Amino acid sequence: MWNEPSAALALDQAEGQSQSRQPQPAVVDTVAPGSIAEDLGFQPGDRLLSLNGVRPRDLIDFQVLQGEEELVLEVLDPDGSLHRVELEKDWDESLGLGFTEALFDGLRQCNNHCPFCFIDQQPPGRRRSLYLKDDDYRLSFLYGSYLTLTNLTTSDWQRIEDQRLSPLFVSVHATDPELRSRLLVNPRAALILEQLQWFAKRRLQIHAQVVVCPGVNDGPALERTLTDLAAFGHGDWPAVLSTAVVPVGLTRFRPAGDALRPVDPAAARTVIAQVEPLQARFQRDLGSRFAWLSDEWYLLAGLPLPPRGSYEDLPQQENGVGSIRAFLEDLERATQALPVRIPQPRRCSWVVGHLVAAALQPVVDRLNRVEGVELLLIGLPSPYWGQEQVVTGLLTGSDLLEGLAGRDLGDWLLLPRVMLREGAEVFLDDRSLEELRAALPVPIQVLGGADDLVAMCLGSWGRDA
Repeated sequence: MWNEPSAALALDQAEGQSQSRQPQPAVVDTVAPGSIAEDLGFQPGDRLLSLNGVRPRDLIDFQVLQGEEELVLEVLDPDGSLHRVELEKDWDESLGLGFTEALFDGLRQCNNHCPFCFIDQQPPGRRRSLYLKDDDYRLSFLYGSYLTLTNLTTSDWQRIEDQRLSPLFVSVHATDPELRSRLLVNPRAALILEQLQWFAKRRLQIHAQVVVCPGVNDGPALERTLTDLAAFGHGDWPAVLSTAVVPVGLTRFRPAGDALRPVDPAAARTVIAQVEPLQARFQRDLGSRFAWLSDEWYLLAGLPLPPRGSYEDLPQQENGVGSIRAFLEDLERATQALPVRIPQPRRCSWVVGHLVAAALQPVVDRLNRVEGVELLLIGLPSPYWGQEQVVTGLLTGSDLLEGLAGRDLGDWLLLPRVMLREGAEVFLDDRSLEELRAALPVPIQVLGGADDLVAMCLGSWGRDA
């Protein structure tokens, strides 16, 4: 699944820079059972206006403000009635409220024009939220989304320092000032080294990302970038905790004349051969590999994934660094105690992105050794994006409808949840899971992880352990 910004809370660039918009009421979405909020009678749809006279700008403000032991809440219920609620609680006790949005004063959008931006590589006419360029430091702190630091105001920097909003996740791409400005098409991008010094001076931290574009920021530029970042990785409190090196993703909808070229197997092998010696050097100097290649590099190069231990504590797993290796580890654990046979035969088809299918085949073979189990692994390309080698999370409803037409799908079709938007059964192309269910001849089960896959293959889904 992926988190998707809400179009309802988008700010235009000028408004985002000035921060002139007043926070909107925080709309209650969930009330935790047994919580203070439930005892007070909160319900979904209620709107929280203020805590102790302060209107929270976002979830961060709310979490700070609810830490007070004495609270005065101003709340509007759905019919517009205003309530003033006074309460006392322990300082570490949560109110138990969840909200429809994390940001109450609007999403800070990106002011860069990177030619490789995935948002600009989509077709027109889809839901508005797909075209929002999130570059908001609050979402970076809360959810690990990447930002560039180019649109921060003086008050933003002060708030990051005052509230210790660390670590943040920063798209660096290059540390050479001229090259980074050219990549982001923004002169403010040249300040990255000064900004890293700012973090270091205040003992604040970041995780970095480098999207490699062949012929642009690879080769000597990539070595300089990783070396510069590693210079901030020393000491008991490093300013840069880790760096993810990921390949540029290009779709058939990208702007004409961008002069970018996709990563092919030869380019992938070249980058691996360049970064792995640097990892060894960083391990010697920093006690950590520090810079990690996303799994896609090895899959594109046709090389084995590194062993699990080389990823250390998986600091960049959500960025595709070690995610396949971690999933294989989960599958290994989930298939340790397979039965010899199952009572009723089960035929299931499991859809993944074409790029990862070969890495998953050994686990499929292991499951198929159970008498009565037949698991059909289907690795699909993405005609929608114009990509043959695609990860599972980028497969769209259109890709599934086209790629599965006329295939033997067995008795069940198994889809990884990573294809769907978080909180909604919809794919990246706006097609819904319901539409897919209506079009395909077998029932569909969405899988949350390795245990779900094994349970469906063995026919134990929903049984008590």
